[in-house]
Amino acid sequence: ISPRAVMAELFGKAAGCSGGKGGSMHLFDASLGFLGGHGIVGGHIPLTTGMAFAAKYRGTDQVAICYFGEAAVNNGAFHEALNMAALWKLPAIYICENNRYGMGTALERASAIYDISERACSYDMATEVVDGQEVLAVKAAMDRAVQRAREEKLPTLLEVRTYRFMGHSMSDPIHGHYRTKEEVEEQRKRDPIAVWSKQLIADGVMTEDAIRDMDRQVVEEVDDAYRFADEAPDPEPEALFRDVDAPEPA
Repeated sequence: ISPRAVMAELFGKAAGCSGGKGGSMHLFDASLGFLGGHGIVGGHIPLTTGMAFAAKYRGTDQVAICYFGEAAVNNGAFHEALNMAALWKLPAIYICENNRYGMGTALERASAIYDISERACSYDMATEVVDGQEVLAVKAAMDRAVQRAREEKLPTLLEVRTYRFMGHSMSDPIHGHYRTKEEVEEQRKRDPIAVWSKQLIADGVMTEDAIRDMDRQVVEEVDDAYRFADEAPDPEPEALFRDVDAPEPA
């Protein structure tokens, strides 16, 4: 999805990827195979299983992928969805971004086990624990999971261990009452963007000037998206009555 389409959606404009109706919680673009974000925690996990079933039923090489936080795995639908995916041998990848805190609740206060990956054992499902701050490690794990899904038609649970530097929302201070300033600053030393940039320079792949140019281009692209969204027209009143019902099958 283009930055312009995303920013326009955040502004509630007609040019947004969801026509201005979705906002930050319901970004959507079926033409790109992106079937939306969901406001209900873990609510999209069963939909991923359904999409994987559709891909297998139609005989395509598509893979259904979803992302969720560690707090979502205590949702009953998580277990139902993974059980069916393993039972029916579906090409699905379930990616748990374990940043250690569900809003302000630490993982150990909400889960009886700390290793999210162990939950896949209940369904005899392939699983991996990945250092989410290491770019190449994440790519390699994803490559293996995609290969498994396409060649063997089998699902995977990836536990990607990472960290949230900012607050959960606008109402959540950066440090909050649930973690210390020292903890956040220590974790910032392993910011994957900074770590990867240093590695690219050390390996001679990019120079510091090239990385600064890339940073500048990103800022320019975001500024352009902001201006586009600010100037884009609002949805017309008639848009309220569109997309209320699913279209009739062709």
